[in-house]
Amino acid sequence: MPSFGAASVSRITTCHPDLQIIFAEVVKIVDCSVICGHRDEIVQQEYFSDGRSKVQYPNSKHNSYPSMAADVAPYPIDWEDIRRFDRFAGIVHGVANMLYKAGEITHLIRDGGDWDRDTQVKDNKFNDLLHFELIRP
Repeated sequence: MPSFGAASVSRITTCHPDLQIIFAEVVKIVDCSVICGHRDEIVQQEYFSDGRSKVQYPNSKHNSYPSMAADVAPYPIDWEDIRRFDRFAGIVHGVANMLYKAGEITHLIRDGGDWDRDTQVKDNKFNDLLHFELIRP
């Protein structure tokens, strides 16, 4: 069974407990890496400046502590395999929905591949396929 490496563990522990619970279950299904959890002001401004984020500090869900967002990718990472990222997001949503319905977490999740959660991805203005954030139901 896959499990997180030391770097992923370090990053996910900066995130809200609901994200930790979700991705602890996801990694049992599909191997994945946590790329980013909490971002401080310097890192957030770097992400904004080079176009990896559309918001400046402190307006990203990554900027709270614990972070309300995590960037997670299926492992091994193939940045060109968009379909794999979409399938991964489906697994994350399925796991999160099951945990929410079981009362194990208090948030739902949305991802940067479908910001408005309407399952229509062609209307997305900014694709951030690694990004998963907690939302209130």
